[in-house]
Amino acid sequence: MVNMIKVGMADLNTCKTPDAITTLGLGSCIGVVLYDPRKKICGMVHVMLPDSTATKNNENLAKFADTGIKQLILELEKLGVTKSSLSAKIAGGAQMFAFNTNNDMLRVGLRNAEAVRKVLASYNIKILAEDCGANYGRTIEFYPETSELYIKAIGKPLKII
Repeated sequence: MVNMIKVGMADLNTCKTPDAITTLGLGSCIGVVLYDPRKKICGMVHVMLPDSTATKNNENLAKFADTGIKQLILELEKLGVTKSSLSAKIAGGAQMFAFNTNNDMLRVGLRNAEAVRKVLASYNIKILAEDCGANYGRTIEFYPETSELYIKAIGKPLKII
């Protein structure tokens, strides 16, 4: 019996096989999964914003790409995972509303995806698969036993990456 561990918005958690981990309602947010395929241990962070330094009220580390990924790595290291053994899968970063502007401040999904990629690269963590962009929300589930990320979206077929 798989226990599904939930990750809320601007939240993070860890998981070991046989359990799985999920987050709901990724619009412009990004779900970042870091996992060790040998130890079958993973973690997920639901990132809402790209950069904690641009915000005064930033005590919730999981809310931002820079601090959320760093905190998730620390949590995984407490479980005996080494940073060098981690791989990543990411999903989300949608443009949920149509804007007739080139103002990047409104393009939160795109900025979140770019920030997550940059932070992961700074830790030398390779993104093995991603499903980012477009204009629809996603719910994701990650199964550390198989390293599969299930992506569910209304009106779309199930995608497994």
